[in-house]
Amino acid sequence: MSNLTNRQVLLNAHPVGFPVDTDFKMVETPAPAPADGDLLIRTIYLSLDPYMRGRMNQGPSYATGVEIGDVMTAGTVGQVVASKNDNFAEGDFVLCGNGWQEYAVSDGQGVRKLDPTVAPISTAVGVLGMPGMTAYVGLLDVGELKDGDNVVVSAASGAVGAVVGQIAKIKGHRVVGVAGVQKKCDYVTGELGFDACVSHRSETLADDLKAACPDGIDLYFENVGGKVFEAVVPLLNDFARVPVCGRIANYNMTEPPSGPNQVPSLMQRTLVHRLMIRGFIVYDRAHLQDDFLREVGGWIRSGQLKYREDIVEGIDNAVRTFQGLLRGENFGKQLVQVSDDPTRPA
Repeated sequence: MSNLTNRQVLLNAHPVGFPVDTDFKMVETPAPAPADGDLLIRTIYLSLDPYMRGRMNQGPSYATGVEIGDVMTAGTVGQVVASKNDNFAEGDFVLCGNGWQEYAVSDGQGVRKLDPTVAPISTAVGVLGMPGMTAYVGLLDVGELKDGDNVVVSAASGAVGAVVGQIAKIKGHRVVGVAGVQKKCDYVTGELGFDACVSHRSETLADDLKAACPDGIDLYFENVGGKVFEAVVPLLNDFARVPVCGRIANYNMTEPPSGPNQVPSLMQRTLVHRLMIRGFIVYDRAHLQDDFLREVGGWIRSGQLKYREDIVEGIDNAVRTFQGLLRGENFGKQLVQVSDDPTRPA
């Protein structure tokens, strides 16, 4: 394995506002050799997700941040190229967390084998991975989806939002999405089966959303924040629930937004309408993983639940692609294909 070169993307500086090219650094090192009990994994797919922006910041959070000089964190799908671990063999496809790099050594902890005959291996970091499970537990467990709920989900064409809306539809609910450009809204209604979708780029967003939700909102799945959240709040019904998954509109803020302080108004509505606004982290619901894989896997196999992947080739494009993700340029689950996928038809 000494002839293998490992390209890695390191955090070069903690971003101030939107991440720029110089906040990252590409380096080349020899691929590491596995010691006894280890395995060497070649990265095939690198998952890019909005949460990574928060990992670049200094200060406490729900997970340890990336330090200057460290490999950027990420979920990955790879193939074992050398193994000194009895639980894994050369050629196994695995789900792991090797970050933004081409090769990594693991002791096998937290690594899960994948069966490419069950589902495409890329889905292990998408619809059948963390994003899909986030949608599943956020809607059903945190959001406590109830009969008759009118559901709204932001970032509706994204890896999480698309699954949220489809699950709600499968369970018989009216679902309205909020997305960006028109082609995303058309996809959400035409392909995914949402009842309506409005664009957050519209100058009349609040009126558009009100028209799409004549009976108000009982459950709002929050991925975005910003002006989308502001448009949603006045439409929340009594006892509405708001599972807070993400706030991508606010991730690059360097100071509080201008304008009046809306916290008192929000708290008044929370009291009067008995709202439940609850943040959650998917790993707090790890005990639901088997239920998630069984139900969502079944819906995919039956054709009830669809997914879309946005795949960019080459680790040298990871930074540019991540920047595009934060701008909303991706269409579907964002992946970087780092090396050949032998399971994917040519």
